[in-house]
Amino acid sequence: MTNAILIAGGGGVGKTTIAAALGVAAAEAGHRTLVLTVDPARRLASALGLEELTNQPNPNPKQQGLYAAMLDSAASWDAIARRHAPPDVAERLITNPLFEAVAHRFPSGQSYAAAEEMVTHLESGEWDLVVVDTPPAAGGIEFFSAAARMRELVGGRLLRWLTGARLPGRRGLFNFAGRPALRLADALLGGPLLEQVAEFLFDLRTTYDGISAKALDIDAHLGRAHAVVVTTTDAGPIREARRFYQEGLSPALVVFNRSLPTAWAGEVEPIEDGRAAAALNHNLNRWGVEVRRQTEVQAEFASRFPTPLASVMWMPESPVDLESLGRLVVDAHDLNLKLLGI
Repeated sequence: MTNAILIAGGGGVGKTTIAAALGVAAAEAGHRTLVLTVDPARRLASALGLEELTNQPNPNPKQQGLYAAMLDSAASWDAIARRHAPPDVAERLITNPLFEAVAHRFPSGQSYAAAEEMVTHLESGEWDLVVVDTPPAAGGIEFFSAAARMRELVGGRLLRWLTGARLPGRRGLFNFAGRPALRLADALLGGPLLEQVAEFLFDLRTTYDGISAKALDIDAHLGRAHAVVVTTTDAGPIREARRFYQEGLSPALVVFNRSLPTAWAGEVEPIEDGRAAAALNHNLNRWGVEVRRQTEVQAEFASRFPTPLASVMWMPESPVDLESLGRLVVDAHDLNLKLLGI
């Protein structure tokens, strides 16, 4: 069975880098690994072998067993429409501006597309491990609730009330009586808005059976996956990390990224020589204060939430090649790869 590691966390905490580093570590350990990412920086994408950013897995030319794909939300939603709707309905959905808005502008839409993409790869049998860099909406929490939200959207009470329970009969009534009225209203408004809305709702309803079944598959895979929350000790990311527990989610691991060495918190021998000595001493003391603050934040977090913690050391430059990505995992403190199935 293919394992999954889901990397979540607030924006700017380095979760894409952590996802890439874990993918490199897994490939080096002999696992055939796919890193499914959202929007990596160009140099990080190059390190993963993504010279062309597509949603098709690309092999890394320098690391055997390492593949990567970038989620293309629009392409993924086109595939979702074709997978769950009749062919003629799917083509109408794909060209409907409202469907395009769901794919591009709604956080739950992007998260659901990523979740379906994940399940496709998990069930393909091609991989030992799939590492998912979750979309950033709500610190990644949207990814875990997107399936339920989408199931509620296409099968919820409001859509059932608008389209009716018996689609063929209600659609025929709409074509006979409703569509001419909407066309008249749209003519007064100067555009086909209302007719497009009605068409979209009827077409979206046809996807209910497929999306409902797929949503259950997604939830089952999420229940078996290892969730890793990446954070820093800054206030915003810590709030995002705490939200996972408030939402009833239980990560397998919390990673504190960009941690400073604890040795810097000790007494520092003052520098006495040179004109810059005062400034250097001041900076050394400030680094020591920051290390002690980070240590206190991590200790307080550990006391409240019984989840294994790991620290990834701060690096002067972001890792953007296989060697530095691999070193990031090796140098991490208390990062138990076996805990994640690596």
